[in-house]
Amino acid sequence: MAADVQQAHRPGALKQQNKSHKHGKHKSKGQLDKETKGRVNVKTATKRNKFLQRKHDRKHHADQIRKQKREEILNQKRSRGGNTSPPQFVVVLLLHEGLGVSSLLDTLKSCDESAIVTQNEQGVIHVSIPRFKQRVSFYVPEFGNLYAVLDSVKVADSLLCVLSPQGGMDDYGEQLLRCLFGQGIPAVTFVTQGLKKLAIKKQSEAKKFLQKKIEKWFPHEKLHSLDSEQDGLLVMRNITNQKIKPVHYRDNRPHLIAEEIQFELENEEAPCGTLKVTGYLRGRNMLVNGLVHILGWGDFQMTQIDAVTDPYPLYSKSDRQKENAMEEDSEDVRVLEQADPALQESLQSENVPGEMEGEQTWPTEEEMEEAEAALKAKTKLVKKVPKGTSEYQAAWIVDSEEEEEIDDDESDDDEDMEDEEMMAMDDSGSESGDGAEFDTLTMTEAGDVANYDQTIDMEEEERMLEKIKEERNHVMFPDEIDTPRERDARDRFQRYRGLKSFRTSPWDPKENLPSDFARIFQFKDFRRTKKRIMKGGEEDGVMSGWYVQIHIANVPKDFMLSYKPGMPVVIFGLLQHEHKMSVLNFLLKRVPEYRPPIKSKDRLIFHVGFRRYSACPIFSQHTNANKHKFERFFAHDTVTMATIFGPISFPPCPVLVFKEQHNGQHELIATGSLHSVNPDRIVTKRIVLSGHPFKINKRSAVVRYMFFNREDIEWFKPVELHTKWGRRGHIREPLGTHGHMKCVFDGHLKSQDTVLMNLYKRMFPKWTYNPTVLNPPPMLESSQSMVSEPSAYQLFDD
Repeated sequence: MAADVQQAHRPGALKQQNKSHKHGKHKSKGQLDKETKGRVNVKTATKRNKFLQRKHDRKHHADQIRKQKREEILNQKRSRGGNTSPPQFVVVLLLHEGLGVSSLLDTLKSCDESAIVTQNEQGVIHVSIPRFKQRVSFYVPEFGNLYAVLDSVKVADSLLCVLSPQGGMDDYGEQLLRCLFGQGIPAVTFVTQGLKKLAIKKQSEAKKFLQKKIEKWFPHEKLHSLDSEQDGLLVMRNITNQKIKPVHYRDNRPHLIAEEIQFELENEEAPCGTLKVTGYLRGRNMLVNGLVHILGWGDFQMTQIDAVTDPYPLYSKSDRQKENAMEEDSEDVRVLEQADPALQESLQSENVPGEMEGEQTWPTEEEMEEAEAALKAKTKLVKKVPKGTSEYQAAWIVDSEEEEEIDDDESDDDEDMEDEEMMAMDDSGSESGDGAEFDTLTMTEAGDVANYDQTIDMEEEERMLEKIKEERNHVMFPDEIDTPRERDARDRFQRYRGLKSFRTSPWDPKENLPSDFARIFQFKDFRRTKKRIMKGGEEDGVMSGWYVQIHIANVPKDFMLSYKPGMPVVIFGLLQHEHKMSVLNFLLKRVPEYRPPIKSKDRLIFHVGFRRYSACPIFSQHTNANKHKFERFFAHDTVTMATIFGPISFPPCPVLVFKEQHNGQHELIATGSLHSVNPDRIVTKRIVLSGHPFKINKRSAVVRYMFFNREDIEWFKPVELHTKWGRRGHIREPLGTHGHMKCVFDGHLKSQDTVLMNLYKRMFPKWTYNPTVLNPPPMLESSQSMVSEPSAYQLFDD
């Protein structure tokens, strides 16, 4: 029996062997590193280092921006707490009629046992909560007073909107929110009181109903109940910790709401006095040499800014602090800055043009005669005509050069008429070969056809014109007007001009400006000036956050006569140039709720940032071209540009537009923003003169009813024509003396087509700026007529 033979194991016989990487003809990075042993080419190292350096710089720059934004947010949060920052100003808005505010404020004031509550004569309630290290100021504007709400919200850090537990918000509340959205709305908190007094089954339904009302305006806001002290504490925590929304036109300027008001007169007969306004300075730093704006009263100069001891501290004073305060009574008011007359900004808002600027002397009689002779020489032609031919007869003789210019598509009637004229000349021996005598006659350019007037029935012309007018009354023709018959068209439309192309034809923006443009100011580069003003001066002046007293000079005595305790007195510091007049262009859109027509040059009330005034704007289309078409009416569902004379402002700046009704109420009609401050914006008004083809022969036609005398046709001869069906042409010559004219077009003309002529003139706004706008009556007052005429416009009715 054969023994089993054990076969020896061959190592690696069954081991998988992968193919090596085919790296091609070049060496790998690792192999190159081994061969070079750390040696690097100079060019390669420089290129690689530059790339890495650029990458590192970009990453470092992004890190710096991220760090800067994080520090800004942390500084904003830190600035909201403690004695070094002003208290958070909260405006309480009642969005439904019949709501009470006293129980709501009592709940907020008693939510914390350690809270310190004080109230001043202006109606501002200060609540200091050491537990949160926060101070909150509540202000309740008069219910139904539109301007009191708008003025107080302009300086508010937060809004506390109160809803009815059953009805939510009514029409008054919705109208108020609509105005606030157009003006710029800060952070919002919604509360309701009395929800727990309802039945348990109805509480859930009422809460869902109110939440839907809120989500219509603010999709991310929640409803808070305010029926207990615990609820009040949660609401206070939400107010003090919520994110502050920026309002740029407010944050870019110093502003304050008055906590105390004093008015001093040198004597009882003085019309003006010094107004001392005390409050917390917010926004940017304030310069004493600058100007301030009192809402509703205009711009004023300051004489002095004082620092006053904060009367609403975060912590209550101990006995030792009271003793120290008694010793430091002399330092309660400390002068921070006094105005320097040499550096103080002037109140001059209008430019005073020089007496000799733009002077134009009247020409002498000799110069006028020379100009008339030169004009006649340009419009005269010298023709060779038979002896005894009048100027009117010589107009029918066509030169050889003019015959070459006649198109082949002209009417056969005109050619037959020319043949008859040449035959008449042959019979009379007018050829030069027969030895006829010729005179040299100077004549004007005409081109009439002989005896054309004898074939016209004027009565039929009148009847046909009336029929066309009646037919055209059923159709809307934009910008189309009828040429007057009792007045020459060249006199009626002497300010209009024709343009070959509305888009590309040049138009000098400095041409034929009205005298009002000499009173305004213009920037060489508006964007550059705005950037410089917004960026500089942040470290100068009185620091923001201080409790200060501002001395405002030359305030009218009427201010104190109309002032009522509890009404908000808001002060805004003006940036450089903001008190000067210029041409403002607003980008507006109508609110859908207002449907009546708004005509251009109607008087409207503008709320531009922190200002309000009335003016009569002109409307125009918003396009990217260098010329903009004038709009006779404020269009619906379209963004429109409104142009007025007004004080300069720097965007971003929201705009609210109101129209005063006969009962004195101000109704919101449009919202928008300030687009530019540019007097060179060209607004052109277009009118369309229409004519109707009378005789058509391919590309030429006789057109009537556009003009009614030959002089007008000669005057408007250079203007291009077009038709509603897309043909373009020009006037060749007038026919007769009743306004018929021969026209040539670029294609075959249809008998149903209409011949049109576009004329343009530049439109300028009128100087209708009025800074005085009286407060409207309460919004919920009955609609009885308050005044016979709109009160904001009475200054312009004289």
